[in-house]
Amino acid sequence: MKEAKQEGIKEIYLAGGCFWGTEHYFKQIEGVTETEVGYANGIIENPTYEQVCTDTTRFAETVLVRYNPEVVSLRFLLQLYFKAIDPVSVNQQGHDKGTQYRTGIYYTDEADLPTINEVYDEEQKKCEQQFAVEKKPLENFYSAEEYHQDYLDKNPSGYCHLPLSLFEYARKAKE
Repeated sequence: MKEAKQEGIKEIYLAGGCFWGTEHYFKQIEGVTETEVGYANGIIENPTYEQVCTDTTRFAETVLVRYNPEVVSLRFLLQLYFKAIDPVSVNQQGHDKGTQYRTGIYYTDEADLPTINEVYDEEQKKCEQQFAVEKKPLENFYSAEEYHQDYLDKNPSGYCHLPLSLFEYARKAKE
């Protein structure tokens, strides 16, 4: 991870399809202090992108979101998360298909689970189809290769499954 966890800073791991756009989206939100893309909840150690793409490692492309809870709440971050995903799509977001593109909320603090469940249930009530979003404890997380980190900052015209308007929305979003 890029730096040691700072005091008072919390973290949540969010899988929302291709991690390039998901990371860029969360970086726009006031109160997010750091993001890191990686692979979560798989079955091998130290996976490479090429291994994850085989659909055999059970990893999800995931973004570690560190945030200051005095500036932005987990509830608000999750509400914004649901605006950036298709929660009923199984193993696909946008044109990206495969198990690594599944959606998921992975937590490290059990105290976050009531908020996760509450927002999930509120969002589910708005939809007739059953959600495909995983809600699980984080089992493992491996940082993705350096060229994946801050990808859309390094490659402003690079591929992204999210509409540009969503980034602007995140920049302006206030709790």
